[in-house]
Amino acid sequence: MEFDESTVHALLDFDLLSKLVVGIGEVSDITGVPQRQIRYWEDKGIIRTIKDGEGTTRKYDYMNIKKILLVKELLDDGYTLDAAARKIEDRLKLVDEAFKKLADRKGSTE
Repeated sequence: MEFDESTVHALLDFDLLSKLVVGIGEVSDITGVPQRQIRYWEDKGIIRTIKDGEGTTRKYDYMNIKKILLVKELLDDGYTLDAAARKIEDRLKLVDEAFKKLADRKGSTE
């Protein structure tokens, strides 16, 4: 499947993704993961809420929503919560390293 430039730009709009912050109720609706389970995963340190004040509704950014979806998928595939969390952290490290390499290459060619 090929994408035109505007579609690729929309998919890679990191500025937009960095501003995406969603309340726990919406995250639950979007992901199908109960709020109680999301709070438990947060207590376990697997995901993190965005802090924007004391006593406010829990809010999550794009990366944490992605983690929630990945955890759910791995649990559905039979992984334990701890194994799913480790697998996700390993994946994110690989992705981060790949993007750092790309950034280094881009920086050296400019």
